[in-house]
Amino acid sequence: MTETKSAEAASELHPELSARLRRAVADQADYLTDLLARLVRVPSVNPKFQVDPAFNRESAVQDVIEAELKALGFSTARSFPLPGRPNLIGKWTGSDARSLALCGHVDVVPHGDLGQWSFEAYGAEIVGDRLYGRGSCDMKAGLAAAIVACRAIAAAGITLEGRLEFHAVVDEEAGGEGAMAAAAASPGLAGVLITEPSGGVLRPWAGGLEWVRVTLRGLSGHSARRFASIYPSEAGASVPVKSVNAIELGARLLAAVRELETQWGISRRFPGMPAGMNTISPGVMISGCGEGPDGLPALLGNPAMVPDLCVIDFDMKFLPHERSADIRREFEDWIAHFAKTDPWLRDHPPEVRWELGKLHFPPVNTPLDHPLTRAVEASIIATGRQPEIAGMLGVTDAAHYAAKGIPAVVYGPTGGGQHGPDEFVLLSTVRDTAAVVADSIIRFCGVKD
Repeated sequence: MTETKSAEAASELHPELSARLRRAVADQADYLTDLLARLVRVPSVNPKFQVDPAFNRESAVQDVIEAELKALGFSTARSFPLPGRPNLIGKWTGSDARSLALCGHVDVVPHGDLGQWSFEAYGAEIVGDRLYGRGSCDMKAGLAAAIVACRAIAAAGITLEGRLEFHAVVDEEAGGEGAMAAAAASPGLAGVLITEPSGGVLRPWAGGLEWVRVTLRGLSGHSARRFASIYPSEAGASVPVKSVNAIELGARLLAAVRELETQWGISRRFPGMPAGMNTISPGVMISGCGEGPDGLPALLGNPAMVPDLCVIDFDMKFLPHERSADIRREFEDWIAHFAKTDPWLRDHPPEVRWELGKLHFPPVNTPLDHPLTRAVEASIIATGRQPEIAGMLGVTDAAHYAAKGIPAVVYGPTGGGQHGPDEFVLLSTVRDTAAVVADSIIRFCGVKD
C-alpha cells in the first residue's frame, strides 16, 4: 500500500528531493526560455483597455498553457467569467487538506506607442539575460516558471499528496473578474501561490485597494455674477441670481481628504509595509455643467458658466490588517463631517460611490507561520539565498483568493518596464522562480512513496 508521508517526514527527506528538483529545473532551462517566448509572442491585451482581435488573444495563450498541462497529465477545464474570455483550470488529483493552486493571469496591458519601444513589442527578443516584450514580466514569466515547476516535479518522478491546481485567469489588469470566479469555484483550497513579479521577494501581505467616486453638486450661473456669490455686499444683495461653484467645493474637499490621508499615514502602521503607503490619491477630477446619464458633467469647455457638478475619483490604499467595511465607513464619516462645515454642503451633501469600475481588491494578510509562507521561505533557503519578506505595494489576484478565505502568497521573478515600453524579465530570475515554486509545491503538498 502506498504510504503518505506526514509533513514532518517529508521535511526530513526534503534535502534529497530539493536536489532532484533543482537538477530537473536546470535541465528545463532552454525549454523554459522557449515556452516564455511562445507565450509573449501571442498578444493578449485586456479588451477592457483596447478592443482589437489581433491583440485580444487570451484564448490563444490558454491554448498554449492547456497543451502544456495536458502533456503533464493535468485534467483541464475552461470557464468564461467574461464573454469570450476563458479561465483555464488544470488539476492533479490529491487530498483537499494539502491542496495548492498556482495562479497567474494571461491578460496584459496595451503596448502603447510602439515608437517608444526599442524592441518589437511581442517579439520576445533576448539580449543578454533579458527577454523583452509586453507581458514578459507581468506576468507570462511567472506562468512559464509555474509550468516548468510542474514539469520538473513530473520529471523527478514525484507524486504529490495534496491536490495541485493550475489557475490561468483573465482580467487581472482590469479588476480580476477571472480570479474572482476561480476562487469562488475552489472552496476548500488550502493555499494559492501567485507567481506575479515580486523581485524574488516573498510577499505574503498586500494592502487593500478601493476606487471611490465623490460627487459634489453646486448651483450654476453666469460668471459675470460671481461677485454676488462670493462678496456679501449691498451690490451683491441687489443681484438676485447667485451661484455655487462646484470646482471650489471640490478643492475644499480635496484639502479635507488630504488631512484624512495624513492622519492615516502618520497614525497607522503594518510591519513589512512602508510607512504611509495607505494613501488616498485623487486621480481624476472633472467639473462642468449638468449631469449626464453616466454621472459626469454633460457640458464642458465654457468657463463663462459656473460649474454645478464636480466629480472626483480616488485611488485608496489601506493596510493588510484593515477591513474594507471599516475603511469605507471611516471615509464616508469624514466626508459627512466635512460637509457639515460648509453652509451649502450641509443641505447638499456629497455623494460617495464605491467599487468604481467594479474595482475592489481586499487586503492580503497571510501569517508568517502559515504553512504556505513557511514552505516558500524554506524553498528560497534551499536555493542558497537568504529570504527577503515584505508586503506587496501593488495589488494582485491574491486579493480575490484572500477574500474567499484562501491563504495566498506572491513570489515571482524580477524585471522592469511593466506597463511601459521595453518591458523585460531577467531570465535567470525566471529559472530561480521555477526552482522555488517546484520546491514549495512538494513542501506544501507533501509527497507519496
